[in-house]
Amino acid sequence: MTQHRYARLVKVGTANPENFYTQEEVLAWSGEKNPKIRNLFLNSHIEKRALYLPELINGLPPEETPQTLSDRHLNGALDIGSKAINNALKAAKLNVEDIQFIVCTTSTGFLCPSLTAHLIKHIGLNANIRRMDLVGMGCNAAVNGLQAATAIAQSLTGRNGLLVSIEICSAAYVINQDLSTAVVNSLFGDGASAMVIRSDAQDDWRIGPAVIDFEPLIITEAIGAMRYNLDGARLSFFLDREIPHVIGRNAPIPIGRLLDRHGLKIPDVKHWILHSGGKKVIDSIVTNLALPEESVRHTRNILKRYGNVSSSAVIFALGELLDEGIAKEGDYGVLMAMGPGSSIETTLLQW
Repeated sequence: MTQHRYARLVKVGTANPENFYTQEEVLAWSGEKNPKIRNLFLNSHIEKRALYLPELINGLPPEETPQTLSDRHLNGALDIGSKAINNALKAAKLNVEDIQFIVCTTSTGFLCPSLTAHLIKHIGLNANIRRMDLVGMGCNAAVNGLQAATAIAQSLTGRNGLLVSIEICSAAYVINQDLSTAVVNSLFGDGASAMVIRSDAQDDWRIGPAVIDFEPLIITEAIGAMRYNLDGARLSFFLDREIPHVIGRNAPIPIGRLLDRHGLKIPDVKHWILHSGGKKVIDSIVTNLALPEESVRHTRNILKRYGNVSSSAVIFALGELLDEGIAKEGDYGVLMAMGPGSSIETTLLQW
């Protein structure tokens, strides 16, 4: 197979806020006393998360306005987004002037001008760079963004681009002693990822995996299972308790279609890069796809160290795999993320 016509994933850079918190520390900050809520936090299999938490006022979380949260989203995005981009460029031995296109995903705030415009000004990207912002697609957005980024890369052969996912989950939270809200508050962290993408005939498998194909599945009967609600004037994310089962039992559908098109079966896939959506979600996918536990080691590690960093999580896991350096020529990999819609987005990779 001649893979030079495919876009390749070259290098990954990630970043988080400086301050990491254990689940016990987040509980202490929030003031939650409900035993059920405390149990949610302490049994999440998350050891720590990086968050932009505001200072307590008289020992309690402050009442924050929508503008305050929007400012946190922008300021945090510029902080860790620029660090992730610089880390990816350094790893790829590139400068900001070498980047000709950027695709950016986020679901934790709405900005106009969008994040790409702010990033162009903040880090000095080319003023004539091609850009695209995907807003509100949720945890699966990096795979949707990858579809756009690879299409652009194939139209701009030999040019370098970036897929950037920035999620400031601490800019979209509510503390209201509700159990469903507490599930969200116990799970999400702040994080940013950036990935250099290029389609160049001179690159081979050692540069990074080629993006071969995509297969989505929109589970429309579960359209409201993951969503934002308004709590007063603030966004409050909702996760249905059935989400792990919905995702797990439907995961074989897009995976089967994706692999069948290329004459492959699940055992032919050497590397599985899954979104760190939560322990129950990961367990359900592993069970329904009959994956070996070793195949989700990166996914579980990201959840343990950072929590669910939304759309950036699957790229965090990919970065760990690339850093391992164990992939060999011809190996297949599957990138998979899940989110609102309800959506399962899959990508076939080959080294």
